[in-house]
Amino acid sequence: MAGAVTLAVRLPRLSREGAQAVGGALAALVLWELAARGLAGSYLLAGPVDVARYLQANSGLMGRALAITLENAALGFVAGNLAAVALALVVVLIPRSQPVVAGFALVVFCLPLVATGPILRVLYGPGPGPQITLAALAVYYTTFIPLMVGLRAAPASWFDLMRVYGRGAWTAFVQVRVMAALPYLLAGLQIAAPAAFLGAMVGEFTGAERGMGVLALRAMRGLDVEATWALATVAAVVAMLAYGALGWVARALAPARPEVLLAPPPATALSGRAGRALRGAGVAALTLVLMLALWWGVMEAFGLSRFFAKRPDDLWAFLVSAPTAAENRAILWEASAQTLTYVLPGYLAGLGLGAVLAMVLVLAPGLAGAVLPVAVALRSVPIVTTAPLIVLALGRGAAGTITIVAVMIFFPALVACLQGLRQAPGQVLDVMATYGAGRLTRLIHARLPAMLPAFFAAARMSVPAAVLAVTVAEWLATGTGLGNLMALTASTSNYNLLWSAVVLVALGSAAGYALVGAVERRVLARVAPEQLR
Repeated sequence: MAGAVTLAVRLPRLSREGAQAVGGALAALVLWELAARGLAGSYLLAGPVDVARYLQANSGLMGRALAITLENAALGFVAGNLAAVALALVVVLIPRSQPVVAGFALVVFCLPLVATGPILRVLYGPGPGPQITLAALAVYYTTFIPLMVGLRAAPASWFDLMRVYGRGAWTAFVQVRVMAALPYLLAGLQIAAPAAFLGAMVGEFTGAERGMGVLALRAMRGLDVEATWALATVAAVVAMLAYGALGWVARALAPARPEVLLAPPPATALSGRAGRALRGAGVAALTLVLMLALWWGVMEAFGLSRFFAKRPDDLWAFLVSAPTAAENRAILWEASAQTLTYVLPGYLAGLGLGAVLAMVLVLAPGLAGAVLPVAVALRSVPIVTTAPLIVLALGRGAAGTITIVAVMIFFPALVACLQGLRQAPGQVLDVMATYGAGRLTRLIHARLPAMLPAFFAAARMSVPAAVLAVTVAEWLATGTGLGNLMALTASTSNYNLLWSAVVLVALGSAAGYALVGAVERRVLARVAPEQLR
């Protein structure tokens, strides 16, 4: 008996937050199983028990596919983050290059993975090249932006102190600028890890022979419910583990977490609205010229065939000067209109629900311990695994597609808004509490203004994410919109239309990103001018 008592005393105890997280996870599993059993006749659901049985019966196949996808994702993760570091260093060393470099990086980040994958498959041929490249494209921007902010986060007084002690520019860069940027870099890497897994899986959809993406595509086409849910579960667990592992590393190396800064700080603008508009137009024009020159130069330098590697002049002829140009434009506009009818409601619903739930968790903090860990975990689940599940459950119509977009946006918006609500200055909250202000009053007058930068940061980054979600849904399920158009043109080798759709989606996503930024500036100027930094 004494030994048993001693053993009980030595067992580690979960913290209150840990117990709530475990309880939330167990409750989610129980609800999942109950839903699968209760809705078996109405919806195509597979519960945790069915998933466990499938994984046990197919453990070898799943393990081999997972190893291949992880290898491609890891290589893309390294390559993409090295590119992000290089771009951030260029911006820091040549400050005037920031608008052009950031604009170029944004447009490339907005390239639709659904269409970029088939093009890369033609360029690379067989092998892991498309998977690695798409993984790199999926991660570099989410690291580039926080790192660029972090490299500028060190106060000028620190550099003055280094000069007083006779330290050179290189020593100051390493010991001050790099160390100040470390928390931001780690925050970017944490977001990038699940994105790399997503990029690798999308690459496997485009003609790979092995990997998780190949199994997911086969399960979706064969309506194999257990396999689809099992693949989604494995992908979710892997993404969550990667997110959590990098979060642990970040807490160990840099306990001070950075602010929610997922967009570059505003550059010093010309005075007046006209000056800002003129400067923005100039930067956009210069970025466009450089991108067109790079696009044409790379194609010519590698001698790529014009049959599949289209140049800017090919698209100009296809959309403007060719006899069928009007018909070609009509096809693009029709598909774009179909996509917009899905992406806009889903985008707004995801943002709104994320912000509202974040406010509820602030007003009822006891719920946060159970809800937030699940939300943080689910934000890292690849959309290519959740999309088939939602399609199986809700069907191939508008409800399923809008839900896919909303789910893609909801969890990042929730996490960002909750962190933003917690950025309210403690002194302000204390003063309001002293005067008897309730939680709702403090939320409206103190926490909401503090949340707005985080909300708009999530809104900006969610524009490309929403486009990715809707094109994946259209590709895999609905058979309409730009996602379906890009899939069909890739399979029929209509590369003029495919490249035109890619350019349209990329420019549209970048324009949406810029539009959200413009709305942010106007809202903050009226509601919370102190947040304009």
